[in-house]
Amino acid sequence: MIFAIEEINQNPAILPNHTLGYKIYNSCGMTNIIKAAIELASGHREVIDERNCTKADAALVVLGHSGSAPTMGFARVIGRFQIPVISHFATCECLSNREEFPSFFRTIPSDLHQSRALAKLVRHFGWTWVGAISNKNDYGINGITSFIQAAQEEGVCIEYYQAFEQTGPLSELRRVVETVKHSTSKVIVAFMSHREVKVLAAELHRQNITGLQFVGSDAWITDHSLTDSEGHSILVGSLGFVVSRARIPGLEEHLRRDFWEETFDCSLGNDTNTQRKCSGLESLQNVETYFTDVSELRFTNNVYKSVYAAAHSLHNLVTCEGKMGPNLHSIHPLSSLQVLHYLQNINFTTTQGERVTFDQNGDSPARYELINLQRVTSGTAHVSTVGVFDATLPGERQFVMNGVKIVWGGGSYTVPVSVCSESCPPGKRKALQKGKPVCCYDCVPCAEGEISKIKDSVDCFKCPIDYWPNTRGDTCILKEIEFLSYAEFMGIILTFLCLLGAVLTVVIALVFYHFRESPIVRANNSELSFLLLFSLTLCFLCSLTFIGRPSEWSCMLRHTAFGITFVLCISCVLGKTIVVLMAFRATLPGRNVMKWFGPAQQRLSVLAFTLIQVVICILWLTINPPFPFKNMNHYKEKIILECALGSAVGFWAVLGYIGLLAILCFVLAFLARKLPDNFNEAKFITFSMLIFCAVWITFIPAYVSSPGKFTVAVEIFAILASSYGLIFCIFIPKCYVILLRPEQNTKKHMMGKTKDIQY
Repeated sequence: MIFAIEEINQNPAILPNHTLGYKIYNSCGMTNIIKAAIELASGHREVIDERNCTKADAALVVLGHSGSAPTMGFARVIGRFQIPVISHFATCECLSNREEFPSFFRTIPSDLHQSRALAKLVRHFGWTWVGAISNKNDYGINGITSFIQAAQEEGVCIEYYQAFEQTGPLSELRRVVETVKHSTSKVIVAFMSHREVKVLAAELHRQNITGLQFVGSDAWITDHSLTDSEGHSILVGSLGFVVSRARIPGLEEHLRRDFWEETFDCSLGNDTNTQRKCSGLESLQNVETYFTDVSELRFTNNVYKSVYAAAHSLHNLVTCEGKMGPNLHSIHPLSSLQVLHYLQNINFTTTQGERVTFDQNGDSPARYELINLQRVTSGTAHVSTVGVFDATLPGERQFVMNGVKIVWGGGSYTVPVSVCSESCPPGKRKALQKGKPVCCYDCVPCAEGEISKIKDSVDCFKCPIDYWPNTRGDTCILKEIEFLSYAEFMGIILTFLCLLGAVLTVVIALVFYHFRESPIVRANNSELSFLLLFSLTLCFLCSLTFIGRPSEWSCMLRHTAFGITFVLCISCVLGKTIVVLMAFRATLPGRNVMKWFGPAQQRLSVLAFTLIQVVICILWLTINPPFPFKNMNHYKEKIILECALGSAVGFWAVLGYIGLLAILCFVLAFLARKLPDNFNEAKFITFSMLIFCAVWITFIPAYVSSPGKFTVAVEIFAILASSYGLIFCIFIPKCYVILLRPEQNTKKHMMGKTKDIQY
C-alpha cells in the first residue's frame, strides 16, 4: 500500500498538485477494529504546517480489512457515514448486499463466483460425492452454502457438512475428524481460513487418516504458513482457486531496500553504536525470503489496485470529471460522499493491462487461477497453475484446464475417485436408491427396445420402429430383415426341390411323348396326362415365386399362380377320374355314356373348373390384393418381410376351392378304385388325392403357427409335397412299366384282369 501511494505521489498524471496521505491502524482484534472505524469516521481537523495543509475531518477512503467477518463489523459503522471501504481479501458474498453495506467495494471477487467455480471444478473431475467443511462464521457458512447450492445444480451430492472454529472447543474438531474418518467420500471442500485448516490437517495426521483430496478456498490454499503445520503432507495435492497472479514493477526493489538492514544486520544510517554500517556492497539477489518474494503477487496486487482505485476516484473528483452536478459539488470539495460516487463509476486499466471496475454491488469481475499445491520443501509451498476460471465468459468457456500435470491428494499421480455409486455405462440407466441422495443409485439395464447412449443416463429412449438396440444397448441398429432368401440354406434346398420337380415332370412328359402310341399311354387319356404334366410343371415353378424378397408383383403372383395352376392340375386329375368311371360304364351292354364325356367335354370341364378359380383370383386382386408387409409384431428384434394376404376371404376361397375339387376327385377315385381293368388308375389317383388332402389339412395349422419365413417354407413344402405326390402316384408307376417292364405295355395285358397286374 505504501509503495503504491508513493508511486502515485510521484506520478504527475494522477492527482497533480495533491499528495496522498495515509494512517495505518492495528486491526488485530474486533475491539481495535471498531475503535479504528469510529476514529476514522469522526476524525478531527489538524494543521500540519504553515501552508495550512490539513487532515480531513474524516477518512475519505478506508482500505481493509482482509477478513470477511471483521470487515462486516466496521463496514456497517463506516457505511453510515458514506465513507467508501475497499477490501482486498474479504470475499463473503454477504458483503454484496448494498442495503446493509452501501459503501463497500472490493478488488477480490465475491465468494459467489468462487463457490460456483469450485462446483464446476468438482464436477469436472467426476467427484459427485464430496464432504464439506467450513469456518463457523459468516465467511465459511455463506461460502459453503453457496458452494452446496452450486454443486447441487452441477449434479454433485454433499455427503456431510461440518463447521468448526479454531478457537472453539476441541470436541468440535474431533467431531469433524470422526465424520471424515467414517465417510465414503474422498474429496473435502474446505471453505475456511488457514488457521482452521492447520488444526484440521494436524488432527487428521495424528489419527493417520490419509487418501483425502482437499479442494480449498482462496483464504488458505496459498498460505505459506501451512508448511509449518504438523500435517502439511496431507494437504499436498490440494486444489483451489485464487486471484490471478500479477507483476508490480518496482515493488521488489522497494521491499529489498526496506528489508536490507534486517537481513544483513547493518545500518544504512549514521548511528553505528548498535549495528555495523552497511557497506552498500551487500546483495539481495541470492537471498530468498517470503517478504521479498514477488513471484506470487496475488492478494498483494489486490491491495495495489485498491490504492489506485481510490486515487483515480479522487483524481476524477478534484478534476471534476464525470460532471457530478451542483448538488454534490455544493458540499465540501473533498467529501467522502463525492468519493463514493466516483469510486462506484471508475473504469481504468493498470500499467500491467488489468482492467479495474466495480459493478452495482461494489464487486470486481471474477477471474481465478486454479492452483495445485504440488510439494512442500524447506517451509515453502510450491504451487502450479493448472487451469483458469473467468466468470465474464459464457458458461461453457468459463473453466478451462491448461494441461499441466496435477499432483493429487497425498502426492499421488492418479485422479482420486469420489462417488457414491459407480458410473452407469451406456446401455443402462440410473435407478435411485430409496431414501438416499440422487448420487446414490443402481445401474439398471434399459428395457426391451430402449437404449441409453451416454454414461449415467437418467432415462432410456425407445429406438425408432425400424431399429432395435444392439447387444450393449447403447445404440440403435437397423432391425434384421427376415424373408426366405435364395442365398440361405433352406432357400437353396427348396429351390433345388422345385427345379428338380419341374425337370422330373418335363422328363416324364418326354417319355410319354416318346411312347405316346404305347397302350399304357393311350389307355390313360394321353391328352389329359400331358395337360396334367404341364400343370404340375407350373406348380413346381410357381413355388419359386415364394422365395426371395417380397415385392408388390411377387405377392400378387405367388398366391394366384399357385391357386390357378393347382386347380388346373386337380381339374385334370378329376377329368381322368371321370373318364375312368365313364369308360367302365361304357363297357356295360346298352350303355353309351362316353358320348357324354368325350374329349371335347373333358377339355370343357377342365377349362370350366379352372375359369372359376381365375374369377376368384381376379376378384381377390381387384378388391384387396396381397401386398408386401413389414411384420414387426412377431419378433421385436427383427422385421419379417412377408406378403400380407390383403383379403383373407380371397385367400381361403382359393384354398377352399382347391380343397373342394380335391375332395370330389378323391371321392370319385375311391369309388372307381376296384374297377376290373388294368388300365384303371383310380386307385393311384385315390392314393395321390389322399396324400394331397393330408398335406393341405396339415398345412393349415402349420401355416398359422409357423413364424416368419417358416410360414413361406411351409407353404412351399405343401405345394411340393402334393405335387410330388401326384407325380409319384400317377406317373412314376407308368414310367416304370414303359421303361423297365415293356412286356406289360401291351394291349392284351392292359385288357387283363386286376390280379394279373404286377406293378
